Amino acid sequence: MKKGVLLVNLGSPDSPEPADVKKYLGEFLMDERVIDVPLWARNLLVKGIILNTRPKASAAAYKKIWWEEGSPLIVISERLQKKIQQQTSLPVTLAMRYGSLTIKKGLQELVDKGVEEVFLMPLYPQFAMATTETILVLAEEIRKEQFPDLKISDLKAFYNREDYIKVLSHSIETHLKDKEFDHLLFSYHGVPERHIRKRDITKSHCKIDGSCCITPSPAHEFCYRHQCLEVTRLVAQKLGLKSGSYSTSFQSRLGFDPWLQPYTDLTIERLGKQSIKNMAIVTPAFVSDCLETLEEIAMEGQEIFHEMGGGKFTTVPCLNDDEEWVSLLTKWIDQWATSETVTV
Repeated sequence: MKKGVLLVNLGSPDSPEPADVKKYLGEFLMDERVIDVPLWARNLLVKGIILNTRPKASAAAYKKIWWEEGSPLIVISERLQKKIQQQTSLPVTLAMRYGSLTIKKGLQELVDKGVEEVFLMPLYPQFAMATTETILVLAEEIRKEQFPDLKISDLKAFYNREDYIKVLSHSIETHLKDKEFDHLLFSYHGVPERHIRKRDITKSHCKIDGSCCITPSPAHEFCYRHQCLEVTRLVAQKLGLKSGSYSTSFQSRLGFDPWLQPYTDLTIERLGKQSIKNMAIVTPAFVSDCLETLEEIAMEGQEIFHEMGGGKFTTVPCLNDDEEWVSLLTKWIDQWATSETVTV
């Protein structure tokens, strides 16, 4: 049985123009696993309000970070795919959950190459409804409708794999070498608190209090909050960070419902007001730099820090197409191809 690999990342508008951004936001925000409210309410919120107010501002943000080659997220993901392809004999294609580079196109490209079994690799270290789950669900829907004979296996959340933590820690250490900082902030993309409770397979463990995420439970397999906190803990341990010299926060909240806290913008503001003069920030919910890391964190975050009296603001790039990251993904592919386990 011929095997192949499909890398899947988030996606991007085709251009930073308002019309393309509006189209992209419409697809993204109408996903029932991103805004998980009844369809009528989602239509009212997205089509009635957000798409009439937000595309212009979002387009301006995209224009700030857009590269000559195109969307940074797409360009970086394409570089990653090409480097992996150079290291494995299996065909490797790239797709996005939202936008023009669709999962259907990615699967079709593999099928056209004679692939009968696909290793689907969502490029997210942690599991979440709005990331990994929506990719897996859509891929299965497409398989049933378009490629019923195709077999799909998927890469499980790899947030606590020792080899991933080693690569992430080394990347952070390398980028912060010789740079002064008093505090390292681990900022993860936020999700509504209800997403955490919805995916609690025990139906009782996830209380989002001070103890549930550090108390062993089967719920942790699908708990985004636990998995984020665990990445912070493991990396801090690997780097030998002292207690109090690092913390965790969550960015990019939307709407008025409770989202995971503490919020990144308020945390940066607080650090700026305190004795923290030089801070560094890393975004381990992403493996590729994108709007949220390049504009929201590197630009807006830095502005907040400086306005509050902070000094140097250092951002650590995502893993992007780092050679160690490429080698690790290739190793996982080769393990799958030889039927070795890639799960924790």
